[in-house]
Amino acid sequence: MPKQSMSFLVGDNPFHGISHLSQARVRARSNDKGHGSVEYFAQLVKLALENGADGFMFSVDDTTLSILQTLSNETKIDNVQLHAIVPYAYEYVRRATNAGGVSGLARQLAKEMVFSSNAKILALNAGGLLGFNPSALLKTYVSYEISRIKSVTKTVSCLKSVMLHEIITDMALALNLEDLFKSYIRFMKKSSIKAGFETRNFTYLVNKFGEWNIDFKDVTLTTSFNKVGFQMEPSKAECEAALKCARDAEVIAMSILASGYLRPADAVEYVESLQDLSGVVVGVSKERHATETFRLLKNELNRCNRV
Repeated sequence: MPKQSMSFLVGDNPFHGISHLSQARVRARSNDKGHGSVEYFAQLVKLALENGADGFMFSVDDTTLSILQTLSNETKIDNVQLHAIVPYAYEYVRRATNAGGVSGLARQLAKEMVFSSNAKILALNAGGLLGFNPSALLKTYVSYEISRIKSVTKTVSCLKSVMLHEIITDMALALNLEDLFKSYIRFMKKSSIKAGFETRNFTYLVNKFGEWNIDFKDVTLTTSFNKVGFQMEPSKAECEAALKCARDAEVIAMSILASGYLRPADAVEYVESLQDLSGVVVGVSKERHATETFRLLKNELNRCNRV
């Protein structure tokens, strides 16, 4: 049975200067005067929301937190679905450079966590932190990132999921860290926020979660789905088959435009055929994209087969 409606989310890759298809495109964007400011990015998100987007999926860093703060000042943020991805690796690499290396970054982070009003979480996980227990470290770190979001939105009621970045998800999968996944899901469930996982190995993750008896209803999964099989591993057909097995999960498709290779109309046609998807996330870099893309997605995808 198809899911009744889809969520349409604005992605933040263009705000970080990321294009998986073309570095020339990134350079062209950076040369556009005024198009690299937080105010411009916030305006794009706002335009997308006004034209059909339901929310914003973002990696937590200074840029996206500033965008959220601007939106909070101009929009009723409680009505916006927020999906956070942590960690934003580039931010921590940059901070490590400025802090004098990994040890300097660790000291800086520890100090920020202590002062981020997570004393209860720190106390509960003190033993695990001292013993470098991965689950305790993860809970404390994620609580810190949630506190950063709350500091700008003043509420976490709009925070629907906190997703572990693919570098964490796929590494934990490779190391067979079943307890880490289960512990994280239980921890987030207590916070009334869904545990999320971004992955480039969707089929493998779905198989592992099935093997570990993880309830798909408790998780949000984000991975690539597009007509040409771009970044769908090990194959487009196997990812589509895995989607049917994970139909109880909230599965959000990214890269539906294959990083700009496909036209929005082609992307819509393919997404329409995947009845078990819960949502899509699309990055926008221009006002016209923000308006036309989300208007098209809302009109076409919620009109066909899901009403």
